[in-house]
Amino acid sequence: MAKKQVQLDEKGFRKFGIRDKLAYAAGDAGCNLSFGLKNTVQTFWLVFMMMETGLFSILLLLVQAWDAINDPLIGSLIDSDKRKYKLGKYKTYILIGACGLLIGGAAVFLPFPNASTVVKAMLFIVGYVVWDAAYTTANVPYGTMLNIVTTNTEERAALSVFRSIGGAIGGMVPGIILPMLIWKKVTYTGATDFLSKIEIPEGAEAAFAPQNFHSNPLTGEAYQMGDAVLSPLTGKQLEILLGDRVFFAALIMGVLAFVFFIYMIRNITIRGDEYVQLNGEGEKINLIKSFGAFMRNRPAVGCTIAAMGLFLGMQSAGTANTIMFATHFGQASLSGVVTAVGFLPMFAFMPLATKLVKKYGKKEVSTIGSVSALIGAAILCVFPLCPFKLQLVVYMIGLVFFGIGMGFYNCVSWAMMGDAIDYNEWKTGKREESVVYALHSFFRKLAQGVGPAAAIAIMGTALIGYDSALGTIGQSAQTASNLCWLVAALYMVSAVCQFVGVGIVYNIDKKTLGQMSRDLGRDVTADDIIG
Repeated sequence: MAKKQVQLDEKGFRKFGIRDKLAYAAGDAGCNLSFGLKNTVQTFWLVFMMMETGLFSILLLLVQAWDAINDPLIGSLIDSDKRKYKLGKYKTYILIGACGLLIGGAAVFLPFPNASTVVKAMLFIVGYVVWDAAYTTANVPYGTMLNIVTTNTEERAALSVFRSIGGAIGGMVPGIILPMLIWKKVTYTGATDFLSKIEIPEGAEAAFAPQNFHSNPLTGEAYQMGDAVLSPLTGKQLEILLGDRVFFAALIMGVLAFVFFIYMIRNITIRGDEYVQLNGEGEKINLIKSFGAFMRNRPAVGCTIAAMGLFLGMQSAGTANTIMFATHFGQASLSGVVTAVGFLPMFAFMPLATKLVKKYGKKEVSTIGSVSALIGAAILCVFPLCPFKLQLVVYMIGLVFFGIGMGFYNCVSWAMMGDAIDYNEWKTGKREESVVYALHSFFRKLAQGVGPAAAIAIMGTALIGYDSALGTIGQSAQTASNLCWLVAALYMVSAVCQFVGVGIVYNIDKKTLGQMSRDLGRDVTADDIIG
């Protein structure tokens, strides 16, 4: 049987097709297997390592500040690297990062809860920096690649959709499956050794006396073997975090991420020139000037505001959400599943994304999505007021609307950023792909640090009342209720920023995109021209 002949385009490359889309999706699956551990990092260090909220928020700000600075530095390094690599420049950097992630993701989960505060701080900083260096080395060239895999705007939109699909698949493992593996519901065995997992504050010994955990606080009846052990403070079943499992789970995810990256490297075709930077003959990249150009790039700023909102809200809500499920609902192990159900509409939207973008435009579709996210956030702000039996239902309804909005935006966000890079060239004559993408990533990661750090700091104040020394076992019913309001507020911040970013600031509508594509000599479709 004759081997099927590969069809080539006019430049001699394999024609763009499903192989490129699946490969690009695999790349973000690899990224998100690691990136999806972000929320687990915060929960691990607060609940298992019992790091004080004020100290941890400061440390988180420090490592995320370095994380943010690291991105444009690596972006400019890649842009200025003119060496010829067998795999090509971008694929080589991605491979280096993928190798680092084999162990980098686990480096921040070394389980030593009885170490001193100084040792814990050092373990966190070193582990996080190692992990971040590996992740950034893989992620920056991966994101930059979109614009040179194809120059066709519709094909870029398709890559963005498949990136969202791959990212969602990669995020399922740390987001949905991992909580089931690392949280354990406490059942009665006659022993109260689980109390050793918390540091009982001075003066609170009576509340945590072992005898309080031998009988049901709601009925007063003695527990039988195998009964769910309820908190005498909240009346919900106790759950404890199995920190030792997190380390090994992160190692396994590093291996899975490596497999996805290798699949992408072997199957995606880069059709553009990785070594050409349209910023003048012999002119070196000036990071300060590039930053100024970025701030004048209105669509790049709009994308960045929306992305920052995504992380200021959702990433910040992640840890508070998990602890809320552990203390308020008594369902931390299922928190990922509940969240996933709320975001199922995003998967339903993905197959329609390309058609809707082709008909209406990226800005237009994502703006409609941002309105849905606002509606969902408003519903989430109502759920703490509902009777307890209805709270979870209302919470999930809010997440469904929020998920629709995030689905609209996520499916086109990277294609919108690709258009913003074209916009930079259109207005300034300088392309600077990696630098523009890296500056976008800089602000994203700044939000990833500021948002969770602020949320954790707020958790530790009297406003919320979370005490890290008590883990999830010893939080009061009032603290559990306060966490509900904090989660709702963080989702609202996310939705508002998304609406402002894509609905108001981002200015590349369908008509503008057609004009820009013609002026730059890009592949233009009839729909782009008609607008």
